[in-house]
Amino acid sequence: MLQDVSVAVELNAEDPAFEAGFLGLLAQKREVSEEVSLVVRQIIRDVRQTGDAALLLLSKKFDSIDLSKIPMRVSEEELGAAIKASPADSLKALHFAKERIETYHAKQRPTDQSFTDALGVKLGWRWTALESVGLYVPGGSASYPSSVLMNAVPAKVAGVPRVAMVVPALKGEINPLVLAAASIAG
Repeated sequence: MLQDVSVAVELNAEDPAFEAGFLGLLAQKREVSEEVSLVVRQIIRDVRQTGDAALLLLSKKFDSIDLSKIPMRVSEEELGAAIKASPADSLKALHFAKERIETYHAKQRPTDQSFTDALGVKLGWRWTALESVGLYVPGGSASYPSSVLMNAVPAKVAGVPRVAMVVPALKGEINPLVLAAASIAG
């Protein structure tokens, strides 16, 4: 739908009625319905109360996958198989993108400072990475290996020691390029 809106904006920007129509579009209620909020609250409550047991049930319900039969964690062997199943030109592009993302974010890394002021007091600051980060990578109806790189690589550059990633695995399938990107990102 957003594509249709942008096309309409391009084509109708000169139309005198455009502004009123566009303002009407912007004013449309876009909030999540109470019904959806209720379902989400229940999911969160279930996960808090029963942990992985809730995740097993929810995975069956929403992703058609039985995680009691398939491990939740992707193995090194699966990562290797994903790399082998991925086209060479796509892997080359992922490596190229990773290098560019690393170079860019390395330049953003702040530096520690330490100095003694005029009164002889030692002052300064030190930057440290978070202990761990969690990444959600879309993988339902569309897969985005770029999301893996754009989130994992900056975390690694910052020095985060533990990066965990989750991705929907509809019927147990994960796009090999998403797994390849995870492997490339470390």
